Amino acid sequence: MWRFDKRILSQFDFVSIILIIPLVITSNWLIGEAVPALAQKQLAYVGVAALAFVFVFFLPIRRMAWMIPFIYWGNILLLLAVEFFGHARLGAKRWIELPFIHLTIQPSEFVKPALILMLAYLIHKNPPPLQGYRIKEFAKLSFYILLPFFLIAKEPDLGTALVLLLIGFGVLFFVGIHWKIMASIASFALLFIPIAYNFILHDYQKTRINDFLSEKPSYHVQQSIIAIGSGGWSGNDKEEATQTQMKFLPIATSDFIFAFVVERTGFLGALALITLYAILILHLLSIGIFNKDYFIKVVSVSISFMIFIYMGVNISMTIGYAPVVGVPLPMFSYGGSSFLNFMVLFAIMQNLIAFRYRDLYDNRGTKSFL
Repeated sequence: MWRFDKRILSQFDFVSIILIIPLVITSNWLIGEAVPALAQKQLAYVGVAALAFVFVFFLPIRRMAWMIPFIYWGNILLLLAVEFFGHARLGAKRWIELPFIHLTIQPSEFVKPALILMLAYLIHKNPPPLQGYRIKEFAKLSFYILLPFFLIAKEPDLGTALVLLLIGFGVLFFVGIHWKIMASIASFALLFIPIAYNFILHDYQKTRINDFLSEKPSYHVQQSIIAIGSGGWSGNDKEEATQTQMKFLPIATSDFIFAFVVERTGFLGALALITLYAILILHLLSIGIFNKDYFIKVVSVSISFMIFIYMGVNISMTIGYAPVVGVPLPMFSYGGSSFLNFMVLFAIMQNLIAFRYRDLYDNRGTKSFL
């Protein structure tokens, strides 16, 4: 017989949920102003993500840890399937079309939680020594990061691939690797960057970098900067937010939604949004820093890194300090896959925290939720 134990609430991390709610509400309000039909779809995405959160939260994740390698390798097989059976759009082969129902999926989105879980599983099984991982252990963990990185970069989807790379190695630096390995990686990166630019990057990727480095920003960035400048101290009324209302600001509900935020709410609104993200990132980092459970440590730190990378790149892109790439503002830009990914990761973290000290099944053989 299933029964819910209220003691679960004593372990639940309410802070992260409280910080996410205003992001979702504000996002839906702005999307509704720009394109009302998209706001309804976004609410549907939020509903699906909420159901996924509840489902994943009540899974016996620690008891199911043996399945994590199978989940990881299943996602690698999906990435390989893209190479042979992938559906191409705009010169990129990133999607697989499901037969009979004509629905496309993007496997690179599923790899993010799979990689994070795999790293948590491996690090939990073999924690780093006092001076950090040596070359053998580091090479093994790096393999699991680099394999999906190269498969996704080949699609090509360099933005997603680099996010995976930064999250993966960021986690390894956080949990601890020997200082000699850190120095070697830094030296290799400095040597590899010019080689990658000349021989590996596609022409359109070089164009984005050249546009970023040129004195005159691209049309999209110009319109974004105009929208941000027009916001002033406290923003404009809906009718006066002409960059968005007159469709000058491109992709105002997704890639350039931060510019829309500033146009409507001004400097104060932008400061409030960035502060909200900063508190959430620091809160997640604190969970990782003050927790000795490597499952919880890796998952919470990975989410904080992902939010920081997405937020930093997206905002920098809108003000002309980063190349224009398709990186959404986390849990804020319009779209379902990114939001669903974050909710699944938060559900995994909440599960690991809430059920840490007790098993899902008690000694009497009855099933409980604590």
